[in-house]
Amino acid sequence: MHRSRLLAALTAVVVLVVASGCGVTRDSDDPSNRRLRMMIPNSAGGGYDLTGRAAVRAMEENELTGRFEVSNVIGASGTVAMQRLLNEEGAEDLIVTMGLGVVGAVYTNKSDATPTRMTPIARLIEEQEGVVVPADSPYKTIEQLVEAWKADPGSINVGGGSSPGGPDHLFPMQLAAEVGIDPNDVSYISYDGGGPLIAALLGEKIDVGVSGLGEFAGQIENGDLRVLAVSGDERLKGVDAPTLTESDIDLVFTNWRGILAPPGISDEHRDYLIELITEMHESDEWQEALAENGWIDSFATGEEFGTFLEEQDARVAETLEELGLS
Repeated sequence: MHRSRLLAALTAVVVLVVASGCGVTRDSDDPSNRRLRMMIPNSAGGGYDLTGRAAVRAMEENELTGRFEVSNVIGASGTVAMQRLLNEEGAEDLIVTMGLGVVGAVYTNKSDATPTRMTPIARLIEEQEGVVVPADSPYKTIEQLVEAWKADPGSINVGGGSSPGGPDHLFPMQLAAEVGIDPNDVSYISYDGGGPLIAALLGEKIDVGVSGLGEFAGQIENGDLRVLAVSGDERLKGVDAPTLTESDIDLVFTNWRGILAPPGISDEHRDYLIELITEMHESDEWQEALAENGWIDSFATGEEFGTFLEEQDARVAETLEELGLS
């Protein structure tokens, strides 16, 4: 009797363990069981941060993958993050958000961790630049700002969330050249992302800020900041500001952002990541993020994005040389 009871108890324990295991074990092919890391190459509140976290939110809410570990890797306007991506060659759980700013920063920092060495996954968006001033600025229009800027270029401190070669740097330099100011006379101050840039504007450390308007959305809405102009070929919905071309300044400029993976990953995993981001792009949550942030849908994947990266690298090099800044 004692032996029979012992065997019955052991059998019950085995059944319980097996049943419990079946209740928590997922198929390894189940997308919701995958865990990924995303690096964001600037501080919280910046354009890469807004884009990356919006993409992660859309993927998680639609259970396209498991939870993401999201980390802001700050330094040299994206160069530090790109070097880490290069160092993790073959890592199949890692992606990074990036864009024109990273192309420029890596170029001007003479780093080997260039975007063209990584695995291209997808270009996500394009975004107009905005010319923004504090609410109490004496400049009420882009014409007033340009007039004062031309009279004394060094007296206007321009801030942007990019190092030399990035969009927030290239845009005011091209704007200066277009209105007849030598780019070398521009007083440009670089900040590592939208958060520090906003603080500098509100703290009156700079006279004007240039960046994507998604980064300034809260401060524009509550009236702390005012938009003088936008850089695209059409006005932005919900933004009470003209385009540069409407103000007789012949310049159209847009930024872009996308996603890379480390070099050396398998073709199978690259295809998985492309499919994952494609599904994210089609989600309602991502479409809502596009509308809320005024982003222009500019989706391209794989080899098409890779070719685009090579063109952008050449564009940055040529533009810096033309402006005498390389």
